[in-house]
Amino acid sequence: MKKATPVVFILLSLAAYSQPVTDSLRAVYVEEFPERFSVWPVLKQRDLNFSVRDKKRITKRIRYATNNSFTFGFGAYLFDVVLEATFAIPLSERSKTIYGESDARDLQVNMLAKKFMADAYYQKYKGFYIDDKSVSIPAGQPYPQRPDISTRNTGLAGIYVLNNRRFSLRSAFNYIDRQLVSKGSALIGGSLNLLKVSADTAIVSTRPQGDPTGSGFELVSNTTLALSAGYSYTLVYRDFFVNGTLTTGPGNHWIQYEKPGTLQTENMMNLITNLRLGLGYNSDRVFGGVGYAVQTRSANFDQVRLTSTTSLFRVAMGYRFNKVGMLKKKPQELVPIGI
Repeated sequence: MKKATPVVFILLSLAAYSQPVTDSLRAVYVEEFPERFSVWPVLKQRDLNFSVRDKKRITKRIRYATNNSFTFGFGAYLFDVVLEATFAIPLSERSKTIYGESDARDLQVNMLAKKFMADAYYQKYKGFYIDDKSVSIPAGQPYPQRPDISTRNTGLAGIYVLNNRRFSLRSAFNYIDRQLVSKGSALIGGSLNLLKVSADTAIVSTRPQGDPTGSGFELVSNTTLALSAGYSYTLVYRDFFVNGTLTTGPGNHWIQYEKPGTLQTENMMNLITNLRLGLGYNSDRVFGGVGYAVQTRSANFDQVRLTSTTSLFRVAMGYRFNKVGMLKKKPQELVPIGI
């Protein structure tokens, strides 16, 4: 594969402005830090892979994965804004030889309020290696590589926290708040997602002609509109916590796929599932932990079933400092009057 260019991953999160009136009930369960700002180093890895299998599951699946490196950087929470900037850690030469290289671009914007969370994201990956379960690859030997395969994943998603006066979802993953008492909440949400997979030639290239998995498609576009419901719970012991969040719901897929000389459309409905896990330490000053989030979507078309998986693994450790001087100002106070 061609040499990957340096990658910068940027995460920008906008938190809701602090309310002037204190919620006495929420203060019993959730501690907020309006007089402090936070700084932290962060290590994370985002991934998007997909697999193809025949609808009847007669043949073994083919998994397409990126050789995606970890990224390292720093984040800060200031003026009700969370900003993280990370840079790709170079891959080893052995890893490049066996799995190839992948180009990656990732941009995500989050709204982190007390009552809801919203995301807008764009991900682009190019360069995949093939893990075909019907083909044995000797240890230490390179996997088949497809530098021409690319994916684009774009979407919007939102979650509303019903028990928001007693429970903080963002405390377990962004550490903006601190959950004081073990509590949980039902969640409702929705999402709109567009996944596009394309290649210069047939995406399935490791199967013989006539295999039901090798339908010959070179492009597939899957637009998904989904509603979801679920539950999140944070178990607190002193300053330590463990969180589990699961949402699921119906999603409708509008699918377009292209074979040489033909463009066809299909639609279907199935369940969309999201899972988040988090554990860590969140005290008055010091905070940190490990988080993992994964989402899986499946769509049937022609003779095949395509399943895409997006995931995020994140490790962070930070400290809250007292605000001084102009850092005490609210975001709206920094905007000149009349603008």
